[in-house]
Amino acid sequence: MRQARLATCCLVALAALAGANDVSGQRGEAVEAIDPAVEASRAYKQAMSTLSTLTALPPMQSEEPSHHASGYPLSSFLPSIQGQGPIASAMRILVKLKNHNWLPAFVTDYLGRELSSGRKREEEFRGKAVKVIDLLQHAAELGSTDAMYTLGQISLFPPNTYFPADPTTAYEAFDTHAQLTGNASSQALVGFFHSTGYHSVVPVDQAKAQLYLTFAAHGNHKGAQMALGYRYWSGIGVAENCMAALDWYEDAAEQAMAKFLAGPPGGRTLPLLPPRLSDLVGGVYGPGASVASTGLNAGRAVIKTANARAAGETWEDLLEYYLFNADRGEIDFAYRLGKIFYQGSIYGAPGGIASGGDGASAIPRDFHRARYYFLRIARQVWPRDPANPRQPHVSSKEEGHASVGYAAPAAGYLGRMYLRGEGVKQDPVIAKMWFERGAEYGDKESHNGLGIIWRDGLVDGKRDLKKAMGHFAAAATQELAEAQVNIGKYHYERGDLKLATAYFETALRQGSPFEAYYYLADIQARQARASMIPPEIAGSSCAIAVSFYKLVSERGTWDDNLLKEADDTWNLGTERGSEMAMLRWWIAAERGYEVAQNNLAFVLDQDKSILKFTRFAPYSPSNDTARLALTQWIRSAAQRNVDALVKVGDYYYHGLGVPDEPESVRWEKAAGYYQSAADTQMSALAMWNLGWMYENGIGVPQDFHLAKRHYDLAYETNSEAYLPVLLSLIKLHARSLWHTLMGGENGISFWDDDGDEGRSYYDHPDARGEIDGATDQNGGQPALEDGEEFDDGPWYMGKARDEFNRRKRGGRDADRDRAVREEEDPVQWARERRQAEADRDGDFGPEDYFDAALRGNRYRDRDEDGAGAEDVDEFAETMLLVVLCLLVSVLLYVRGRWVERLRQEEEQRRQANGQPPQRAPQPERGVFPPPGDPAQDEWAVLR
Repeated sequence: MRQARLATCCLVALAALAGANDVSGQRGEAVEAIDPAVEASRAYKQAMSTLSTLTALPPMQSEEPSHHASGYPLSSFLPSIQGQGPIASAMRILVKLKNHNWLPAFVTDYLGRELSSGRKREEEFRGKAVKVIDLLQHAAELGSTDAMYTLGQISLFPPNTYFPADPTTAYEAFDTHAQLTGNASSQALVGFFHSTGYHSVVPVDQAKAQLYLTFAAHGNHKGAQMALGYRYWSGIGVAENCMAALDWYEDAAEQAMAKFLAGPPGGRTLPLLPPRLSDLVGGVYGPGASVASTGLNAGRAVIKTANARAAGETWEDLLEYYLFNADRGEIDFAYRLGKIFYQGSIYGAPGGIASGGDGASAIPRDFHRARYYFLRIARQVWPRDPANPRQPHVSSKEEGHASVGYAAPAAGYLGRMYLRGEGVKQDPVIAKMWFERGAEYGDKESHNGLGIIWRDGLVDGKRDLKKAMGHFAAAATQELAEAQVNIGKYHYERGDLKLATAYFETALRQGSPFEAYYYLADIQARQARASMIPPEIAGSSCAIAVSFYKLVSERGTWDDNLLKEADDTWNLGTERGSEMAMLRWWIAAERGYEVAQNNLAFVLDQDKSILKFTRFAPYSPSNDTARLALTQWIRSAAQRNVDALVKVGDYYYHGLGVPDEPESVRWEKAAGYYQSAADTQMSALAMWNLGWMYENGIGVPQDFHLAKRHYDLAYETNSEAYLPVLLSLIKLHARSLWHTLMGGENGISFWDDDGDEGRSYYDHPDARGEIDGATDQNGGQPALEDGEEFDDGPWYMGKARDEFNRRKRGGRDADRDRAVREEEDPVQWARERRQAEADRDGDFGPEDYFDAALRGNRYRDRDEDGAGAEDVDEFAETMLLVVLCLLVSVLLYVRGRWVERLRQEEEQRRQANGQPPQRAPQPERGVFPPPGDPAQDEWAVLR
C-alpha cells in the first residue's frame, strides 16, 4: 500500500514536470516567433507618435518651457505665468515675492498651484522626450534605418529644449545609416563632421570629407553639390579646378531652376534675401566706419533697417501708422500697405514684384489683406466686374478717368494673385481681365502678366507669341527686369545667344536676381567648354559661369533654407537658439554661403575689445575660436567682402588665430591685407590703417609722405573720417617736424605749395577748354539747362540709350509716373509724411499761430545751397542768445552781491556810531491814501 502511494506520487510529479516543460516550450516558441522588424516598426511608430505631440507645441513653449494652467476653475480666467505681456511679467515678479507675508493668501495659493503645475508639465514633457530617444535607439538597434536617421536628426537638431543636443550620437547614427543605405543626406552630414571636426566628435579629415561629399553629390544631394563646387572653386582639401567647380555648381543650379519652374506661372516666389548680422549693426566696424554702411551701400535695405532699429522704430509701429492712414482713405498708404503684405517685407528688392524682398525687414505675408487694399484701390476706377470675364475688355478711359493713380499697379497685383493662386483660387481668366485693365494705363507688371498668359496659352490654350512679345516689349521699355528676362528667354530658345545675352545682362542691371543669372551662366559654360576657345577666354568664362551658378543655387533654397532657419533660431535670444543658429551657419558656410561665413565669423569674433591684452580684459582670447573665426573671415573676404578683408588684416596684426611667427612677418601680412582692401577704393579704415603703419614704420618702411597720402585718401573715400584723419594729420606733422629737427630726412615740408602738382586733366574739366583751345562755350552744341547735372553714377554699355528712352518716355507719361512711382524706402516715406503732417498741424494750429508759422518757414523755399547755411546761422544765433543770457545772469548776480555788501557795510557803520538801524522804505502808493485814512473808502471800487 505504501509502495503504491509512492508510485502514485512519482507519476504525479513526472506529469507535472512534463506539463511545465510543455508550457516553457510553448513560451519559448512564442518568444522566438516575435519578428525583430515588426518590433522595430512598432517602436518607431510609437516614437514618432510621441514626437509629434512634442513638436506640435507652440514656438514659445517649444523653446522656453511654459506651464499650462492647472485644473482649478480659477486658472481658466487668469493668465498663464509663462505667457507674454505685462500681466504675465507682473506674475513672474510676484513669484519672487511669494514668500512675503504681506501678499494676500489667494495670490500665494494661485502662484503655488501655477508653479507646481508647470513643474509637473515640464517633467511630463521631458519624460516624453526620453521616451522618444529610447524608442528610437531601440528601433535602431533592431535594424530600423528610419529610426537611425530620425535619431541623428533630433540629436543634431533638437526640436525643442526637452531634447538634449548630442553630436556624438548624431554622428554615429548618420554614419551607420549612410553605410547601410547609402543615403545622400546622411553622407553629406558625415562629410560635414569630417570637414569641420564639429564638437571634436571626429578629427578634421578633409580627405574623408571629400569622399563622403562626393558620394552624396552623386546621390543628387544639392547641398553636397554646392559644397563640392565651393571646395573645387576655393581649393579646400583639393587643388583648385574651375571646370570641376562648374560641373557641381551647374548640377545644383539645375535643381534650383527645376524647383523654380515647377511653381505657378512666372515661377516660385523667391525666398527673402538673408541678412548679415554685421549689417544689422551698421557693419563689422559699426556705422560710418564699415564699407557695408557707407557710400552707395548706405542705400541698401538692410542698412535702412539697421538705421530704423537704431532709431527705436519697430515694424509694428510703422504698420500701425500705415493702417491708420489707409483705413481713413489715404490711397497712397493703402497701395504701399498692400505691397508690404504681398511681398512679406517692408523693403522690396529692386527689379519688380518677382525679385522678392529683404529678409531683415520681414513680416508675415498676408495675401488676403494685400488683396483687400489692392481691390479697394482698383474699385475706384473699375467699380464692378463684367458678368463674363472672357468677353473683350472695354476701355474705361471713356468714362472720364484721366488719371488712375495707383489703380493701374493695383490691378497688376490683383492679376498676378489670380494668375498664381495667391490668396485666391487660381483663375487665369480673371487674371487676364485685371491685367488688361492695368495694361490699358501702361502698367508694366500688367503687360508682363499678359505676355506670360499669351506665351504659355493659359486661357483656353490659345498661344500668341506675337502678342506676348509685344506685351513683354512694352514692359521692358519701362525697365522691368522680369520682362527683359522673358524676351531673353525667347531669343535663347531660338538659338540667338548674342541677342539673348544682351537682354539678360540688361535684366541683371535692372535687378533680376535669379533667372537671368542662370541663363547667362549656361551661355558662359558653353563657351568655357568649347574646344575652339582660347584658354584665357575659357578660364574667364568658367569663372563667370561658376559665380552665376553659385548665386542661383544659393537663392533657390525652398526645401533646405538653412539661413532662414538660422535667423529664426538666432532671434529667439536663447542659448540653445544661438547654438543651433551657429550650427546651421556653419553647415551653410561649408557650402559656400558668404552670408553664413560672415555671420559665423562675426559671432565668433575675438577682436572686439581694446582691453583684450590688459589686466582689465573680461576674458582671454581663445586661439581655437579665433582660428575658426579667421578661417571664416578669409573665406568671406575671398567673396569680395571688403570689411572681412580688413578684419583679416586685424587678426594678423594682433596675432589672433594665426600660426606662431615673428611680429614683423605678421605685420607685413597685415599690411598686405590692408593694401588689398585699400585698392578697392572703398574702405577708408584700411587706408587709415595703412597711413598709421607708414607713419610708424610697422610692417612697411617708415614714410611720412605715404602716411599723409593714405590719411588724405581715407578722408576722400569717406567724409565721416574727418575727425580721426584731422587728428592723425596733426600728429603726423608734429612727428615729421620733430624728425626733421633731429636731423632726419624726407620729412613733410610745411612751406612748399604743391597744391597744383599732380593735378589731373580729367579732374579739372574747366581747364580742358584752355588745353583743347575751345573758346566757344557752347562749342556748337546746345547748352545745358540751368540746374541740369551729369550722371556720375555707375555706367554700363547702353546706359546712354536707356537714359534717352527714359527721358523721352518721361515727357509723355510724367503725370502717371508721378502718381504711381514706387518709393524705395517705405520707412523714410512714412517719416516724411508724418513730419509733413506735424508741420501742417503746427503751422495752422490754434495754439500759437505766429510761432508755428516761423517754424514752418524753415522748411519752405530752401534750396540745396542755402539749407546748410541757414542751419548754421540758426545755430549761431541760438548760441549767441545762450551766451547773452548767461552774461546777463552773471551781471545780475554780481550786482545783487555788490548791493547786498554795501547794505551790510552801511548797517555795520550805523551800529558802530550807535544809530538805530534803518527801516525799510515803504512802498510808493501814488495817489492812493495811506492806511487808516478815511478817504480809502472812496477808493473801494478800485480795490
